[in-house]
Amino acid sequence: MENLLSVVTFIPAIGALILALFLRGNDAAAQRNAKWMALVASGGAFVVSLFILTGFNSADTGFQFVEQKDWMMGLQYKMGVDGISVLFVMLTTFLMPITILACWGVTHRVKDYMIAFLLLETLMLGVFMALDLVLFYLFFEAGLIPMFLIIGIWGGKERIYAAFKFFLYTFIGSVLMLVAMVVMYRDAGTTDIPALLAHTFESDTISLFGFQIIGGMQTLLWLAFFASFAVKMPMWPFHTWLPDAHVQAPTAGSVVLAAVLLKMGGYGFLRFSLPMFPMGSEVMGTFVLWISVIAIIYTSLVAMVQADMKKLIAYSSVAHMGYVTMGIFSVNQQGVDGAIFQMISHGFISGALFLCVGVIYDRMHTREISAYGGLVNRMPQYALIFMFFTMANVGLPGTSGFVGEFLTLIGVFQANTWVAMFATTGVILSAAYALWLYRRVVFGDLIKESLKTITDMSSREKLIFAPLVVMTLWLGVYPAAVLDIIGPSVEALVTNYHNAVPADAAAALIQH
Repeated sequence: MENLLSVVTFIPAIGALILALFLRGNDAAAQRNAKWMALVASGGAFVVSLFILTGFNSADTGFQFVEQKDWMMGLQYKMGVDGISVLFVMLTTFLMPITILACWGVTHRVKDYMIAFLLLETLMLGVFMALDLVLFYLFFEAGLIPMFLIIGIWGGKERIYAAFKFFLYTFIGSVLMLVAMVVMYRDAGTTDIPALLAHTFESDTISLFGFQIIGGMQTLLWLAFFASFAVKMPMWPFHTWLPDAHVQAPTAGSVVLAAVLLKMGGYGFLRFSLPMFPMGSEVMGTFVLWISVIAIIYTSLVAMVQADMKKLIAYSSVAHMGYVTMGIFSVNQQGVDGAIFQMISHGFISGALFLCVGVIYDRMHTREISAYGGLVNRMPQYALIFMFFTMANVGLPGTSGFVGEFLTLIGVFQANTWVAMFATTGVILSAAYALWLYRRVVFGDLIKESLKTITDMSSREKLIFAPLVVMTLWLGVYPAAVLDIIGPSVEALVTNYHNAVPADAAAALIQH
């Protein structure tokens, strides 16, 4: 099929356009039609994306399914996927139909709600497929708009504050990246990402405002991109927008935010920071490793004292993203493999945990941990599902959560033993806050009157969790399903990086 990537990317947008132009009214029938249209569009994108996966040749480390057309003013529309990006495309198309199903109980401005999610899917897919700097930036920034609306219109009581905080943090963080892209164009004469990957930016030490900048232009460009990707991940201390956004966002918004949007930062590090600015990455690598450790330990401790279930899981996401950045900047096969695997795994697990919160929030309309207790007596099926994903989040062997953390720690141990040692404490801390949450919500006597009539999961809710359970178990038992696809591309990335940063240069940096 020609233009396969464009077809996958714009099917959701076409669905949104059909909803906007042809669906009228806000009665029950119109609301039902809007939901079904969104489900068909997102499901169609997933079905077509399977052709990308089945046709993808993992042994080819270059870009595949490449589409290129002249756009405007000398710019080009260029799309493609490689072993690093193809699974993020699959993660996005896999999760969106599940997210739409989770929206089935929404009754406020349903058509607009579905349009926002469909447009968001198109923009997220564009980020992972874009092979032009300008196109990447447009997709990357435009994705803020539907999420801003999802939080601001359908969120909680403090939704306006949370929406503006989310938008301003992530938008301002990307301003420096835009400046860096202009500098890259002036230096390389192109915005073509494959051409930029082959271009060598200046890395000689320069003097700036009296400071010696080791790595020169590469370090400055790296810092500009870091400002955007660190906020998007989010890394400590740029993470403060995330708990507010998660708490105020509707359940489906939290699922997309945690499962896909956060991954754009990690993807950016892998697509731009490591391959384009290897000396800058080498200069700043140790710094990233240590702030990642701080993120793991600090946000795990903060998670322990949360009274709101969503906020606890949000801080858990920040801690798990700390493993991702550690793995990426260990710059070895196990570390980068582990980081990508962790991002894919976290998409399933964190999305499921937010859905678990949504199940009981829909019944009780509160996320306060103290409002629950003894749910196993009334909701045994829910208790089982919640336990499964709690264990996966902790990193229980046999689940995908274990594979990602284990590979990442092996990679980091090779790069910096002290960092690995401190990071390992995060495994213990995650068990502490996750099991504490589960015990408070599920176990104990059912003494609260409001809980004595609560009902167990419906068939729709079970259907939502079924594919997430399957993927979490499958990748935990058979991680090669992911590792075989990403392995050759990661090996090429790591090899090119170390060829660009000779051993004597790395040794000189250590002396500094």
